[in-house]
Amino acid sequence: MTTFVVTLPGTFTTPLTEQERATLMKALRPADPSRTDFEPAAELDVLTVDTENSTFTVRLEVEAGNSTEAELNAREIASSALLDAGRTERTAPMGEAAITGIEAE
Repeated sequence: MTTFVVTLPGTFTTPLTEQERATLMKALRPADPSRTDFEPAAELDVLTVDTENSTFTVRLEVEAGNSTEAELNAREIASSALLDAGRTERTAPMGEAAITGIEAE
């Protein structure tokens, strides 16, 4: 298996509340790249929100056999976390995933 850091951009169609943010952070914590030994990801935040532009970026560390699987896994984790926070694809659509780190074993 290979460790990937996957970055997913998105937009909030309504402002993110503090409660939603706390729920998102809790749900994303297991895949937080800064909580692992993946060196380049050590300084990355799992969730970055630009409140002025209503955009967000989720960065997740996932184990996968290839980049396509990594992107799908990351999107699944992010979508689930957003749903936990009360957000749907309509209220927090995500853009294309990008692999921003790879560490092969």
